[in-house]
Amino acid sequence: MQSLRQSRARTPAKVKSPAKRSAADHAAAAGALPQWTTAEIEEAFRRFKAARPEPKGELRHINPFTLLVAVVLSAQATDAGVNKATPALFAAADTPEKMAALGEERLQDLIKTIGLFRTKAKNLIALSKKIVHEHGGEVPRTREALEALPGVGRKTANVVLNVAFGEATIAVDTHIFRVGNRTGMAAGKTPLEVETKLDRVVPAKYKRHAHHWLILHGRYVCLARRPLCEKCLIADLCKWPGKTVVNQRSSQH
Repeated sequence: MQSLRQSRARTPAKVKSPAKRSAADHAAAAGALPQWTTAEIEEAFRRFKAARPEPKGELRHINPFTLLVAVVLSAQATDAGVNKATPALFAAADTPEKMAALGEERLQDLIKTIGLFRTKAKNLIALSKKIVHEHGGEVPRTREALEALPGVGRKTANVVLNVAFGEATIAVDTHIFRVGNRTGMAAGKTPLEVETKLDRVVPAKYKRHAHHWLILHGRYVCLARRPLCEKCLIADLCKWPGKTVVNQRSSQH
């Protein structure tokens, strides 16, 4: 562990050719990468915490209900796109009672810039009514109750539990799925497999914020087409064969 901590926070790394990166991604997807040691995982999250002690999600919200709405809207859409639509929406309806009263047609008009807006409007009206009638107007605090709401799956439930209620859940989106597989930290063929492995290997003291650290890493560093390995905090720990960690001694000569 001490030798890991003594290594530079940003060990120089270079990505290989597109063909070799593609082959590396196939190897990662097949679960063919070396396993991380417990010490390596501990060190990776120590670095994430040092760089961003209190990571935050990028979906703007006011309360647990508006967070739930924003996450539902973000399915197959960008956070930036959702954030453009939600200020006017939340000004009109920031509680399930107000959302249900808004009506599907008016709601569609407010979120029409977001993909799948008709289906999402239908689900949001239905889940708002269910929260009012079955949960006293309060967003439920269990995964089972959240997943019983229209339009809410495991990922959405995990985000709400983590961000709104402080639960140590890990919501696996496309970014975390990619990071888990590409780095070899938590390989899996499905989001649930990746979530289960991360839940098992992430140290308890880092689990509360692991979701955000990994999403932000995937969104801004470990990009799908061309990862920015030269800017990566964990390049020397990562098992992806599509990059080369530059020897520090040789890089100094």
